[in-house]
Amino acid sequence: MSGAPSRLSAAVGFALLEHVRNRFALVLVLFYIPLWLTLEHWFVTSDPAAFLLRATGQRLTVNGGRLTMVSGAVNTVTLIVGFMMFMTTFKSLDFDRRLVLAGYPRLHLLVAKVAAMTLAAVLIAGYATAVVCFYWDPVRPALLAVGLFAAAVAYGGIGILLGSFLRSELAGMFVIIMVSLLDTMLQNPISNPAASKDGVYLLPEYGPTQVSVAAGFTRSVPYAQLLLGPVWFAGAWLLAMAAFRLRTRDHRRLVAA
Repeated sequence: MSGAPSRLSAAVGFALLEHVRNRFALVLVLFYIPLWLTLEHWFVTSDPAAFLLRATGQRLTVNGGRLTMVSGAVNTVTLIVGFMMFMTTFKSLDFDRRLVLAGYPRLHLLVAKVAAMTLAAVLIAGYATAVVCFYWDPVRPALLAVGLFAAAVAYGGIGILLGSFLRSELAGMFVIIMVSLLDTMLQNPISNPAASKDGVYLLPEYGPTQVSVAAGFTRSVPYAQLLLGPVWFAGAWLLAMAAFRLRTRDHRRLVAA
């Protein structure tokens, strides 16, 4: 029993080290987030934007530039955390397989990735919120950070899933970029005036975006939408566990049987 916590802590330590060594992801966090949000602050129109916030049932008219900045913050954290989790899962898969064949518990390896992702998501969501708050004062900055964290967690799960299934770095990065961009575009009432239509709630960013927009412009707390990001993560993680089990099977035993 005493060995289980030590194995888990070692796995978490290695998972965190993989993120620290991902210099490209660190550069994205430090520079891409403030650059993207600053460009939106400078160049996106501040004309009023009217839309229905489905999470609260309110019809809002807000500063269009600020609304786009909230959407941009969601997009940056989803791209970065999704990319980070895809890369760490993809690159460590062969090594993880050797560990499993040597008797290391699969669950420890997957839980370690989740723990590292959670810490990264907290830091990145907090950093993105701080950048937003540098330009204007959201009504509920703490709730905005929670919404961004939920977005990061949802795409972190998607990144783990893609890293477990796909066999090409380029394919994984392309899928994450395209899904995140399309998701953000469809959720943003400026780029998609029909963003309040039925169907958008099925997308990964729906809950986090609703929470983030509510945090930026209202005093409402959409509790139900807070759960949608973690629900997306849970679904993706369960599929990733199944894929990881298939990818780490001992084929020698299967042949012997």
